[in-house]
Amino acid sequence: MTTSEPTDEEASVALPDVLQFMQLLWAVSHGLERRSKRMSSDLGVTGPQRLVLRVVGLSPGLSAGELAATLHVHPSTLTGVLQRLGEQKLLDRVDDPHDRRRAVLRLTRQGTRTNATRTGTVESAIADALKDVSAHDRAAARRVLERLAAHLDPDDRAPRSSAARQRSGR
Repeated sequence: MTTSEPTDEEASVALPDVLQFMQLLWAVSHGLERRSKRMSSDLGVTGPQRLVLRVVGLSPGLSAGELAATLHVHPSTLTGVLQRLGEQKLLDRVDDPHDRRRAVLRLTRQGTRTNATRTGTVESAIADALKDVSAHDRAAARRVLERLAAHLDPDDRAPRSSAARQRSGR
């Protein structure tokens, strides 16, 4: 007698809420990684590189430290990303016109063109997913994700949300 492999539905296990939530987070993480790899081959930049280009494009003249704070990552995490974007001629580090001891980030012409691409990107997929989600639901999701981020990295010195600052009286 031959037994066949169980289908995904048959193999599904009832999980407690916490594990169901983790399962969804991993699905999102996996999706981000897959889209990032696809972007790398299609657009020449990964998801994290694209995010750096988008932020610098919106705020030219940021320092690497300011960019790291904006992205809620340690500056050393950005070192390789910034280096690769520089090697690809998408991003330049230039002297701050107001303080020559400080370097700031600017997009190159090629970086500006790459930054202008809108199709096939991580943010286009996220924008499509959020298109029909109410402002109330997006705000609730943001609060949950902020809380998760705070609990996953309690030593994170990243700025808290405005709501959290108001609750603490700051």
